[in-house]
Amino acid sequence: MTLMQKLFSFQGRLRRRDYWLLSFLLFGVVIAIFILGAALGIDVSQDSGEAALLQLVATLVLLWPSLALGVKRCHDRNQSGRWLLIELIPLVGGLWALVNLGILDGTQGPNRFGPSPKGIGGDDRELEKVFA
Repeated sequence: MTLMQKLFSFQGRLRRRDYWLLSFLLFGVVIAIFILGAALGIDVSQDSGEAALLQLVATLVLLWPSLALGVKRCHDRNQSGRWLLIELIPLVGGLWALVNLGILDGTQGPNRFGPSPKGIGGDDRELEKVFA
């Protein structure tokens, strides 16, 4: 799976390692947006229209990739992407996301969302691609 597929597609499965690495990449994008805003003279520490607009831009830029990563992690756990709606529950949702998406391992071998991204339970040629 290419980087673009990992960030923008809702199909397939995603390893924990890739989930964390890409999540940190998206966090870096947020920081870059706010640094750019500060360089343009926007005071993000104040409640101003400019700061709110900058936050809206950051949210809109990262919404699709964040959802795509979460859905693919749910798929790796053999769950529907609809499980991400739990994140809307204060405190419980964040804890659920941390444990379910970030800590627990995916299902071993293929599941209804595709083959294992680790190459487990599949054909040996697929395993060679993972470790290549």
